Amino acid sequence: MAFHLSTAFVTIASKSTDSDFDRLVVFYKGLSSQEPKPFLPQIYAEFNLPGLRLGVFRPNDSNSSEFNHSVNSSMSICLEVNSLEKVIEHLKKLGYPPKGEIINASHGREIYAYDPAGNRLILYQSRNKF
Repeated sequence: MAFHLSTAFVTIASKSTDSDFDRLVVFYKGLSSQEPKPFLPQIYAEFNLPGLRLGVFRPNDSNSSEFNHSVNSSMSICLEVNSLEKVIEHLKKLGYPPKGEIINASHGREIYAYDPAGNRLILYQSRNKF
């Protein structure tokens, strides 16, 4: 049986408290410099990043345990930036400075950062942009 995928996007679950949801929304508002649309307070916030729809949601109490094991997962959100130094300074101002040093990789330079829920962000600057 064949089917057609119409869209794909990434979602991040907050912990089951209002403050955890709010921290994630504030972080991604600050990182993306945009208001979430749509936005349902304490339920769902969506950000339209270049090439990616990113949703933040608060799981229902009945299924919140399904999302308790995402810390240290092998999944990352990779974001290409035009200036690694500027995004590092921006993350410091948001209160979430990257950990470690800039890494030289085959595709360019990168650094790891983490959102308030511990989800890994790989921020990278392509070789042809420095």
